[in-house]
Amino acid sequence: MNLRGFHHVAYRCNDARETVDFYREHLGMAFQYAFAEDHVPSTGEYNPYMHVFLDAGNGNVLAFFELPQSPKMGRDENTPVWVQHIALKVENRAALLASKTRLEAAGIEVLGPVDHGIFDSIYFFDPNGHRLELAADKGTDEQLQSLNQVAEDMLDEWSRTRQAPRHAAWLHENKSQK
Repeated sequence: MNLRGFHHVAYRCNDARETVDFYREHLGMAFQYAFAEDHVPSTGEYNPYMHVFLDAGNGNVLAFFELPQSPKMGRDENTPVWVQHIALKVENRAALLASKTRLEAAGIEVLGPVDHGIFDSIYFFDPNGHRLELAADKGTDEQLQSLNQVAEDMLDEWSRTRQAPRHAAWLHENKSQK
């Protein structure tokens, strides 16, 4: 199989209009398409929906479903809120900091930047409660190669012990939120 990337990634939203407006206004995403049906094409079940598609850059598409006749949207309460998130790449640290300033000026609470060694990130929530991350790469080719070389060993050790391997501890040692 020769995968070509993601066609789109889809999440649920509370309100399609509010969601499109948020992503256009705060992240500069272009609204591409909207599909709406009363019956789900893949299953035939009756479940009216609005499916919206936003351009996340470089051929990446972020999509949302509004399902007004389904039970209220929730989240997996057994998973910490920081685990499930949508991470979007920005050009550099200056763009990351400018985004933080813009989001905070719009009244959006932002965490970070957080130094992850090979990239810096900020975190915030969309109106649906989805955690968003903006990330600015900064890792060197050598750092990325080093991480790649220990990835399999780290996974093997984790699988055996369920303890955090220390192979890449340098990523977060002596780092703090700024």
